[in-house]
Amino acid sequence: MKGIVYKSTGSWYTVKDHEGRIYNARIKGRFKLDDITSTNPVTVGDEIEMVIEEGDTSNVIITGISKRRNYINRQSPSNKYQHHIIAANIDQALLICTLREPRTSQGFIDRFLVASEAYHVPAIVLFNKKDLYREKETLLYESWKQMYEGIGYKTILISVEKKEGLAEAQSVLQNKTTLISGHSGVGKSSFINAIIPTFGLKTKEVSGWSGKGLHTTTFAEMFDLPGGGKVIDTPGLREFGIVDISRQELSHYFPEMRLLINDCQFNNCLHVSEPGCAVKSAVENESIHIDRYISYCNILDSINDKSYG
Repeated sequence: MKGIVYKSTGSWYTVKDHEGRIYNARIKGRFKLDDITSTNPVTVGDEIEMVIEEGDTSNVIITGISKRRNYINRQSPSNKYQHHIIAANIDQALLICTLREPRTSQGFIDRFLVASEAYHVPAIVLFNKKDLYREKETLLYESWKQMYEGIGYKTILISVEKKEGLAEAQSVLQNKTTLISGHSGVGKSSFINAIIPTFGLKTKEVSGWSGKGLHTTTFAEMFDLPGGGKVIDTPGLREFGIVDISRQELSHYFPEMRLLINDCQFNNCLHVSEPGCAVKSAVENESIHIDRYISYCNILDSINDKSYG
């Protein structure tokens, strides 16, 4: 019997079969997954083989996992040498950001986009809490919109509170499986409540003393959208650790750099201090945004190649 994992709580899973029946599931034994050093062998979005447990038709045992079409993972928050797979078999990733209460940094956005590029998952950047923006935030959004759309990423500006921009956001989700991610407090659960009003996910306010969001989603969970498609709600991320990307590969995951790397004088150019670098020339003539280049350098500095190979 086949099914899809809709929720992962660590040791137990919620799965749905192709007839729409829902089961509690657990793993039989251990799975080896393409040498991935992962904290979670089964993840939301996995297509699985299962058998009903003897004596309890509401419980099943997961006996196998189909080959993943793709997945997206991050550095495990508890062990930097392990990975945590966020979700599998997704069509796109939607990163929800805010420019106030709390503010999402450009560095966080760029790390998420690098991970999406590395795992061949198209990404959309959605900015929430438009109703809180002053002139400063509005100008910053316009600047970032121009920067990100100039390199091929769609950006959307919404206010869940005022129900502004939701129609455009819903249209990009239709008939696709979308991973929804972002810091705690940016409004992921509120956004899902707005597009699927019958669900009523729990939400919390942003912590007043720290300006940071409070976690409301503890485990990843997938929901069916009215009219077709699925969204995967994920726990709020404090940071996004890059995994499985070497310093040499990093520029391949910046689309504006990827177009130029073959024009550099040296094949192993890191685009920092090498002569004849096409990327640095593009930064100087402003065809690559200086802020994106700074992000690239910051991520490059954070990658320790000793952990690869």
